[in-house]
Amino acid sequence: MRRSLAVLCLPLLVVAGCAQPGSEPNRVGPAATPLPSDDPRWEGFHQRAAEVADAWRPGETWRSGYVPLQDATVLTGDPGFTEETKVAFSFGWYREQIELPTTTPADGTVRFPDGTLRVPLVSAAEAYAQLDQGDAPPCDGRPATPPAGPPPKPGGGPTVEPGPDGSVSTQAARPCTPLTVTAVKLGSASVRTSRGTAEVPAWLFTVAELRVPVARLAVAAPAVGAVPEGVAPTRPAPDGVVTVMSLDAVDGARLDFRAGTGACDSGLTPLVLERDDVVVLGAWVTRSTGPCTLQLVLKPTSVTLKAPLGDRVVLDVGRGVPLPLGQAR
Repeated sequence: MRRSLAVLCLPLLVVAGCAQPGSEPNRVGPAATPLPSDDPRWEGFHQRAAEVADAWRPGETWRSGYVPLQDATVLTGDPGFTEETKVAFSFGWYREQIELPTTTPADGTVRFPDGTLRVPLVSAAEAYAQLDQGDAPPCDGRPATPPAGPPPKPGGGPTVEPGPDGSVSTQAARPCTPLTVTAVKLGSASVRTSRGTAEVPAWLFTVAELRVPVARLAVAAPAVGAVPEGVAPTRPAPDGVVTVMSLDAVDGARLDFRAGTGACDSGLTPLVLERDDVVVLGAWVTRSTGPCTLQLVLKPTSVTLKAPLGDRVVLDVGRGVPLPLGQAR
């Protein structure tokens, strides 16, 4: 489902540091000690990252059109998630309590740092149809109907209905909680694009369970440019260099991302190649020599660039693909 991501064995590992000027890669870690220039990890990453950067050739739409680099559903602030509402947002479970307008509004304006672009928009009803990803499934441990009798005491835990033998019955479980849409209006949302952070027309859905509206970008599909696939070197990445699976956050010059490693890999070392027009991310791990399960583990880490990212594209060193914000690729 949209925006869903299965993560196995996710460790609480955050590594930060600063990249040096120029296009040389840098190691950042707890000790922030640069790798020596003759270290094979440095050279192997640098050579591949330079090839990925050299091969990046976006088309005209990248520079003059509208190419969003994040999901079309955007939070407009701190939503105050609970465990249940975070799950509902991640999987796109909604229910509407209002009549959604079906009229297509007039063209809107995308406002980039370097100019503006007029674009066709979709109706609120069409935006909601894209936002809503279906009904929530049943959740284990919830009764199908609320139990009879007095409400539970505060702090006393959930009340469940006993089964025939006096035990808790888990049959006919109640669905997980969807998000309730109570109002909608046309506004805008800040979105990372190929031309930097832009203000993009969006339908703002008021959700009863959240502190802030959920925005669904309102730009009609014909005006949305596709993200180029990128070009990866034909040979495999050097052993120990791992792929970046997602760009989780951009805060000025700080990039938070997750690298795809093996379950028994260790010593995650983030690496970055920074140029004026492109940033290439990767990481190095020490491979396990013993038996291990075959699974992909996404390990979080971060780097701090020499300057704010701005409109520079972020590429994965393994596959050469651009990394949209907040999506695993």
